[in-house]
Formats: sequence, C-alpha cells, structure tokens
Amino acid sequence: MRRNELIARYIKLRTGKTRTRKQVSSHIQVLARRKQREIQSKSKDIKEKSGIQSPLTIATPKPTTINRIHPTLADLAPQVTAPYPSFWSPGISHNDLKNLCMPSAGAHYFPGANGTSPLTNGFGPFFEGKSIATQKFRLVEFSAFMEYQEHDTDKHLFVHIGQTPTSSSDPMLESVDIRQIYDKFPEKKGLKELFDKGPQSAFFLVKFWADLSTSLPDDSGAFYGVTSQYESNDNMTIACSTKVCSFGKQVVEKVEKEYARYENGRYVYRINRSQMCEYMINFIHKLKHLPEKYMMNSVLENFTILQVITNADTQETLLCIAYVFEVSETAGTQHHIYRLTKE
Repeated sequence: MRRNELIARYIKLRTGKTRTRKQVSSHIQVLARRKQREIQSKSKDIKEKSGIQSPLTIATPKPTTINRIHPTLADLAPQVTAPYPSFWSPGISHNDLKNLCMPSAGAHYFPGANGTSPLTNGFGPFFEGKSIATQKFRLVEFSAFMEYQEHDTDKHLFVHIGQTPTSSSDPMLESVDIRQIYDKFPEKKGLKELFDKGPQSAFFLVKFWADLSTSLPDDSGAFYGVTSQYESNDNMTIACSTKVCSFGKQVVEKVEKEYARYENGRYVYRINRSQMCEYMINFIHKLKHLPEKYMMNSVLENFTILQVITNADTQETLLCIAYVFEVSETAGTQHHIYRLTKE
C-alpha cells in the first residue's frame, strides 16, 4: 500500500472522514510549504538579530509516514468528556435499525517440536495474549458467508478470522478498557456481569471491516451461514451463545452445543455451516441497499454481536468475544483483535 493510501486509511479510521489519495497529497504539500515558510521566517529573524548575511539552505521537510495501521480503540472512539466514552457517537434510532439480523470451517494443525501439537503442553507460551485464546481454549477460525450453491461454490465472505500459527516473537494484542463498550451490550448476562465472573483472560474485542462488495440474490437460492472452529487440551461439551444486539438490547440469540473430536493431539470443536437467522439475512439485505457507505456505518455504529462459549457442564466461560463492525472500503474483509481489560 502506498504512503498516501495508508494515510487516507488512517484518517478514515481515526476520524471517520474519507480522503482521496490526491487530497492527502495536496494537503501534505500545503503543510510542507507552510512548514517551510515558518522555518524561513525563523531563519530570517535569526539572521537579522545575529547580523548573519550568508543565505541558509532550507530543506523541505518530509511528510511523516504512518507506521501503525491499526489504531487503538481510544483512537477510534470520539473525544468526549465522559469518564468512559462510548465506542461510537449516537447513530440512527433503534426503530430504524430494528426494521433493517451470526457467525462456524476448515481445520488447521499447528505443529510444535518434533511435529507434535504444542497444545499438549498448554496454549500459554504460544497463543495466550497474542490471539483469541486462553490456556484452556482457542478460536481457530470464524466466518460468516453467503454462497449460491453448497460445497463452497461462489462463496462470498462477509467477515472472516483465520488465526495463523503464533510464535514467541509475535507482539501482544493491544488492550481496550471494557468499560468503553458496556453500553453496546445487554446489562443482564452482558459484558460487565460476565467479566466480573471471569476468567478475565477470556475476553476479546474484534473490530470487523465487513465486505459487502457482492450482489445479493432476492430469492431463496443462496445459503447464508456461519462456520467456527475451536480447539482445546480438554474433552468437553461446549455451548456457543451468539447474541445479536441493537442499541445495547438483545434482538435475537442462537445457542448451539458441540462435542469434541480428538485430532492430532488436541480436541477440536467445529460448528460447520450453521444457518444464519432470518433477522441477520434481512439486516444484510437492508444494509446493502443503503446508497452510501457512511449510511451503512451509521447503522453499524449501534449493531453488535456478543459470542460466549462456555463449558456446558460446568458453565465456565471459555471465550467471550465482542464484535463491532464497519463496512470495508475495498473488496475483502479485514479485522483487528484487542484484549478486553479493566485498568
């Protein structure tokens, strides 16, 4: 990605404003000329005060490149005076959004020393703090998709996470204060109650830039589905609760149970091609028909999904993932993962 494209993307993420490459380039030139005039003016003052007559060579300052593509949640949130600002400023009304409704696929094997799975010795050094994982349980893949026929023919991914092998040199995930997003999810059995119960290492936030660059059939010829895969050191029965929320209120919930399969030294849990609920299908269609992306993002400001995976026998929280959304500016889905903490 070229410099100006990267800066334009950063501006979009930071302020929500769209800037073209030409606009970025023009503004950089304006800033550079302004800076040059300031330097020349200061140099002139210095020469006049010191009596120096020889000219000074003024180098045109180079524009700063943006090295960090993914800003923190604090960068993305509006600047307000509240002690814990909400993730977004208010968008359209709940009734508007209500008239407009989840997210389970291929296996990945991550070998350790001598070809054995590192999971037999726990996730800790390999995954914890660097991916959606704890020492007990790990998300391997998550996708929501649409396809015209079965068996992955003409498949379009709306959102996708496919976590790659993690090494000790990989950076730790950025953290976000969970109090910033409390109001985006239900109070009862919501983030606050779950986080207080713990374990707090199991809580994550995923920001998706969803790919809507596809035509959606108006008939029933397409299949809308969700696939997810998890793995663990332990043989359990898991319960996966997915809550679709509008303005912090639960709209619909889907609960699925899955049993473990022992593969390559670890237990694998696959929820494969789970059919999307009708609310979500209608929501995607209504969103797609909005004429501008800023309108779509206005809707998505108040649309969230909360996914909680628990041990069905003990009710222990294995993973809790909060999903928030924007529309991708280009074809293809992107995402960024944060750890949820209370600091």
